[in-house]
Amino acid sequence: MTMRGTYDSALVCISILIAIVASYAALDLASRVRASDGWLRRAWLATAGIAMGGGIWAMHFVAMLAFRMPGMEVGYDFSLTFLSLAVAILVTGWGFTVMARAPGAIMPLFAAGLFMGLGIVTMHYLGMAAMRMNAVLSYDPLWLGISILIAVGAATAALWLVSRDRHHVERFGAAALMGSAVAGMHFAGMRATIFSHIPGADHMPGGAAVSQSTLAVAVSTAAFLILFLTLVAAMFDRRFAQLAEREAAALRQSEERFRSLYRATPLPLHALDRAGHIEHVSNAWLELLGYARKEVLGRPLTDFLSEPSARQMLQQDWPALLRDGSLAPRDYRMVAKAGDFLDVVSAARVEQDSTGQFLHVVGGLTDVTGRKRAEEALRQAQKLEAIGQLTGGIAHDFNNLLAVILGNLGLLRKKLLEDPKSLHLLESAIEGAQRGASLTQRLLAFARRQDLRPAAVHVPELVRGMADLLQRSLGPTIRVEMRFPLDLSAARVDAHQLEMALVNLAVNARDAMPGGGVFDISAAEQTLAQGEVEDLSAGRYVKVAIADNGTGMDEEILSRAVDPFFTTKGVGKGTGLGLSMVQGLAAQSGGRLVLRSAVGRGTTAELYLPVAERAPAPVPVIDTAKVERRAWPMRIIVVDDDPLVLANAVAMLDDLGHHVLPAAAGAEALSILKDDDGIELVITDQLMPGMTGLELHEAIRIGHPNLPVLLISGLADLDPETLNDVQLLPKPFTQDALATAIQQIASAALVPLKRRGGAV
Repeated sequence: MTMRGTYDSALVCISILIAIVASYAALDLASRVRASDGWLRRAWLATAGIAMGGGIWAMHFVAMLAFRMPGMEVGYDFSLTFLSLAVAILVTGWGFTVMARAPGAIMPLFAAGLFMGLGIVTMHYLGMAAMRMNAVLSYDPLWLGISILIAVGAATAALWLVSRDRHHVERFGAAALMGSAVAGMHFAGMRATIFSHIPGADHMPGGAAVSQSTLAVAVSTAAFLILFLTLVAAMFDRRFAQLAEREAAALRQSEERFRSLYRATPLPLHALDRAGHIEHVSNAWLELLGYARKEVLGRPLTDFLSEPSARQMLQQDWPALLRDGSLAPRDYRMVAKAGDFLDVVSAARVEQDSTGQFLHVVGGLTDVTGRKRAEEALRQAQKLEAIGQLTGGIAHDFNNLLAVILGNLGLLRKKLLEDPKSLHLLESAIEGAQRGASLTQRLLAFARRQDLRPAAVHVPELVRGMADLLQRSLGPTIRVEMRFPLDLSAARVDAHQLEMALVNLAVNARDAMPGGGVFDISAAEQTLAQGEVEDLSAGRYVKVAIADNGTGMDEEILSRAVDPFFTTKGVGKGTGLGLSMVQGLAAQSGGRLVLRSAVGRGTTAELYLPVAERAPAPVPVIDTAKVERRAWPMRIIVVDDDPLVLANAVAMLDDLGHHVLPAAAGAEALSILKDDDGIELVITDQLMPGMTGLELHEAIRIGHPNLPVLLISGLADLDPETLNDVQLLPKPFTQDALATAIQQIASAALVPLKRRGGAV
């Protein structure tokens, strides 16, 4: 006989509520699965499977407990009931795992939905089989099929929903639909069940019956408690995750802010790992070395150091830094991307976390390349100044010696006029002394102390006038080319010294072109701004360019080319003073010498000379051929602190017939003047201890304002305003030059000598 049962509406509502709460818990826990990884992800998967599977089982069991058949008691087999619970949890957990590994994939979704749906159907009918009652169960195929379809559809929908992020409102709606579907599957399965009473059976087969109400309350309470605990755990985990995410976001923001500040700092900074590889660099660091960021990150810092600096860092500085935690400033040489060497000073320290663990090494660079170059230039300038002072002093003393030699040789020549053989030897000695005088002029030019006579010089005329001399100096295998503009302004320079400079440059060009070539001379007027040419003031200049297409010079030789006594020529083939003399001439004239050269491409010397604004006043030039010697003697005081020079001057004046009173110092000369009113002329050296020649002149003017003074000097460091009416006789001088100077003074034909710039 077929039996019909009824449902306890309260328990039915509880079962549906269990299904909805279980669905919501599963959806909530799925969000924790997606937000986790590692063992925590697996733990949340297991929890979601237990919540969903256990919830479905609890809903099924409570719904069965809600079923009542009049006059029939129902009991349950414990083993089958537990097996149905295990099946529900396992199939649900497996389905969640598949979707966690392939979220959103269609085929895994349908496969997992089919498996999970069939597992839930199995769980349902295992639970039905666990029922113990006085009836036989059979099933309506139609409703059985409907329940299976509902189970598979609900499982697929559940898996699809757990793989998507949902807001709370959407999650509640989805949970209601899932719970209703799960409940619908159960009640469809119950509708498919047919209960047939067994006649004559008064008791349940197998074991004692269990109170349905008590069991329903127990299962519902356990289910709600478990689901509540899972939701609380998910809530706390979400809160902790939000706090952690907030802290991580703040940390990322702080790190990004630090990274931005780090990169934008105007200092060249870098951060290194324990192995010395670059982790971060500032923009200033990249700009200093010329690299892009991707070209340096991950590379050892030693890749950007010269070999000696890299060795110093690896063997000494890096171990000391890791040992001591900091490194005082050290000097290194770095290599920029363009290949330039940069001198830097670097300091570093080790950064550690709160536990003392190594984080990274922070270091910075200070570019001292300019400072070191300036220091080197200063040392070079000081060295050149010292050499110049030494050279000038030696040249001054050598001038004195040459004055003695030439003076005495001139006197001796007068006595050997009738001995041709001895006269020839004497002429050779005089020529040698004159060559020595030329050498002193070069030395004084390097020291910027030679006696220059600047004038307005038309460079094209001067160069064309010495074309034959240049061609003879260069030889037949070298072609001379000249290029000058028609409207070129005159340059303010000593014409004779400029000729000597051009000859020196021509000789250098000849030696650089042993196989022949082209020697090119050109000139142009340029208006320069301040700093356009190093160490040259703003203004108008005549640039004389002398170029050859010879062997050229490398950077090392070019940097030393103007050093005094530096030469690349063989022994006896060069003094090393040619370019030094040209540089000295340019500097003393208010200009500059600039050399440009490259190996195999020749050399160009650019001589910048100031434009002559107006022609200087004519300078009286001693010309012995145009001055007749005076026949009458004069009373002359000769003053010089060098006994040899003094004796030589006295001898030459005696030979000219003058009455000479020697004095070894200015004070002695003033004493002679005090006692002798017949003195007609004072001849004095300039550089003397105690009183210079000009100071003696000033002292003489106090008591003898009309007494003429002839100043003898080979230097050029006199203030032109102090010369006034003083006649100058350059050293070394001959007897004829001395006689001419005295004749000019005696004949009252003196034009006061006014000199510009420089010294005398």
